[in-house]
Amino acid sequence: MTEIGTAERDRRPPGDRLAALLARPGIVQAPGAHDALSGLLARRAGFEALYLSGAALSAGLGLPDIGLTTLDELTGATRALFRATDLPVIVDADTGFGGAIAVMRAVRDLEAAGAAAVQIEDQVADKRCGHLDGKELISADDMAAKVAAACQARASVRIVARTDAVADGLDAVIARARRYVEAGADIIFADALRFEDDFRAVAEAVDVPVLANMTEFGKTPAISAQRFEELGIRIVIWPASSLRVAAHATEDLYAHIRETGGTEGLQNRMQTRAELYDTIGYDAYAAIEGGE
Repeated sequence: MTEIGTAERDRRPPGDRLAALLARPGIVQAPGAHDALSGLLARRAGFEALYLSGAALSAGLGLPDIGLTTLDELTGATRALFRATDLPVIVDADTGFGGAIAVMRAVRDLEAAGAAAVQIEDQVADKRCGHLDGKELISADDMAAKVAAACQARASVRIVARTDAVADGLDAVIARARRYVEAGADIIFADALRFEDDFRAVAEAVDVPVLANMTEFGKTPAISAQRFEELGIRIVIWPASSLRVAAHATEDLYAHIRETGGTEGLQNRMQTRAELYDTIGYDAYAAIEGGE
């Protein structure tokens, strides 16, 4: 459904809609959508929530995932994704663009753009991908202050508190997770865990939903959504998978054009014009305009 289909929209705040999904039995599967078109394709596939990854957004801008994107860039991407899909979007806001006051601004802007949940992490501002070594953390108290500020600023958007304390051991992860729940976090995200038992331990240690990151090529082994559910996880994300697949396919396309001088032989790997128009709701716009 595109923007024109407003009559069918769920008018509840996106944060409340995400909470309703979490209140149902079963794990919430939220694939990463790196742009509005991929979000529409995810919705067509039957997903009921999406994840907007900071790593995917920065890569799409030709930048590494080290906190170089701006709040305006993230807000624009959030607005486009929500407008196109009308699905609850969990938005990765990295370290919140600064201290507690900056976090309040980020939460308000992202909620106004349609975010269902805003995720902030406990790394220092020059952050790194959660599945790389050498991460530096702020204190648990400083992160708790950010979480509390986020909760103070929000209307109904949910707050996801991510901890990157895995290098300090599972006890440190759990201690930080509990501290962030005390500060008001609605969802806990412990990144880069290596073992199934660690996911289970975190889920059992807090009384809020726990989110798991099933990124490829990282420290977490391949675990299915079904298995995560058995471990007590309530949300699973695949943050950059759509971007990785799209980038690989585009790389193959450009190599083929350079080699052959055209796209012949690749049409079977493309959406047709009719399929693309159907995905973006072209006919609905054309009907309003009286077009063909």
